[in-house]
Amino acid sequence: MSNVHYYNNKPWASHYRAARSETGEASASHHLHDNLPALIQAAGNTYSQQLAFTTCMPNGMNGRLTYGEVEEMSDAFAVYLRECVKLEPGTRVAVQMPNCLTLPVVAFGILKAGCILVNVNPLYTKREMEHQFNDSGTQALVIVDMFIDKLESILERTEIKQVVVTSIAQWFPPAVKGVLQLVLKYWNRVLPRHSLDVDTIDQALSRGREAKAAHSINVSQYWQHLDRSDTALLQYTGGTTGVSKGAELTHGNLISNLEQVDSVAGDHIEPGKECILTALPIYHIFAFTVNLLAFYHKGAHNVLVPSPRPIQNCQRAFDNYPISWISGVNTLYNALLNEEWFTVYPPPSMKVALAGGTALHKAVAERWRAVVGSPIAEGYGLTETSPVICFNPIGQERPDCIGIPAPQTDVRLVDEQGEPVPVGEPGEIIVRGPQVMKGYWNRPEETASAIKDGWFYTGDIGVMAEDGYFKIVDRKKDMILVSGFNVYPNEVEDCIARIPQVQESAVIGVANEQTGEAVHAYVVLREEGITEKDVIAHCKQELAAYKVPRKVVFWGELPKTPVGKVLRKEVRATVTSD
Repeated sequence: MSNVHYYNNKPWASHYRAARSETGEASASHHLHDNLPALIQAAGNTYSQQLAFTTCMPNGMNGRLTYGEVEEMSDAFAVYLRECVKLEPGTRVAVQMPNCLTLPVVAFGILKAGCILVNVNPLYTKREMEHQFNDSGTQALVIVDMFIDKLESILERTEIKQVVVTSIAQWFPPAVKGVLQLVLKYWNRVLPRHSLDVDTIDQALSRGREAKAAHSINVSQYWQHLDRSDTALLQYTGGTTGVSKGAELTHGNLISNLEQVDSVAGDHIEPGKECILTALPIYHIFAFTVNLLAFYHKGAHNVLVPSPRPIQNCQRAFDNYPISWISGVNTLYNALLNEEWFTVYPPPSMKVALAGGTALHKAVAERWRAVVGSPIAEGYGLTETSPVICFNPIGQERPDCIGIPAPQTDVRLVDEQGEPVPVGEPGEIIVRGPQVMKGYWNRPEETASAIKDGWFYTGDIGVMAEDGYFKIVDRKKDMILVSGFNVYPNEVEDCIARIPQVQESAVIGVANEQTGEAVHAYVVLREEGITEKDVIAHCKQELAAYKVPRKVVFWGELPKTPVGKVLRKEVRATVTSD
């Protein structure tokens, strides 16, 4: 059988629940909507009396909004953008804030205005902010007050004509908000002064409500014309591959991904009954699609944690709310498992933890199941794919595995020439499906090199088993070549993670005269008591000789992205500059 033919036969299809469709191909349970505002409005109306969002601070102070309030406020914000700021349909509006109550209101309002949402990392430097605002052509910005001083020095070099300011404690009860603002302003000194002419979020909503009433505006007129081919979101890829570029995600990309999630996890999500913890930042595509959109559509109560670091910031959320779902990355789960308050009193209502963003270590997955009693289901995706490509069917999770392709998604593994590789052989993952982006915003050359003949080239190396389950081996760029042998850092890091004293590690290739590259490991310990020799001896027992680290260095901490992904690129840069 030819390799192409094998992939075309979709060996993974047998794992879809046959009940979903006659063909055995799991189809989305139903066609949701033609655009995101229609989906948002439907959820707002269906669950209007229920709690939609709670922001939970590290001390347990909180503010909350119902579905009905989010619906009314996002409508008002849409009118503000169109009638008061005079934005045209398709205008880019940026949102720069950590998880807080303002975020869903303005994100939904931007989409309802027929504008394009630009998610901006609040931790960006001035240079990164300026690049993203100008690259996207952002004309309005909603920013949290803590970071407004960064904006002041770059604003005049952008096209932004209106700035709206909010706070993490927005819409908290007045007494609670007052205490928090004082703490932030005087003790933590994180609220900078500024001289910009801005609207507060309350002023913006008030102006929107007045215009809506004065002109008897039906907000749906702004978005009824939108269809699945229209751009909804510019989601910038972290810049780990060079200059940050905007993946252009359409309403159809995102809704298709929701339908795909629905068709495989829908039976496990009880409409109106779930409580999901959102510790990952919503400006990241994983949390945006899964936590914000998918669970809002299902009427879940979403508990927002503005910053999960230190990990103790999540404790009151677990204590005070019946968390049934959580999404996270390996480092988040590993950190929780190192906390006594979590392991002694694990969340009793937890159904499933969803993992993505970076490889889930087998040791972490096994320990989680032992402590919490429910699984971590690992998936795989990228910013450019809205993000879900593969998932572990709930109840059929496999360790060390990203599972099977989402419904209506084709996945192949190819060699350097673009030819499919045999089953069991590593190859670059390429993907085709309704969730794949339109392209990179204003970058036709980069789009053409990433999407060829309708297939998106991920840059990740994977292996497929006979029955269609996939495993990530590593990023193409991170692969280490030792004497002609491929070494995948994930495999070595996973091995090191099984040493009880180790918290985490980063494995990179360093130039070596004899072997081309040598494997070096940079290790953070949970507790003292092991040496470089101990780590190497452990690896020798489990790995082929060429994969064993030549050198082990102990560090206090590893550089990470805001989502908690270890930045091997920065480890390499630090090491090579020494």
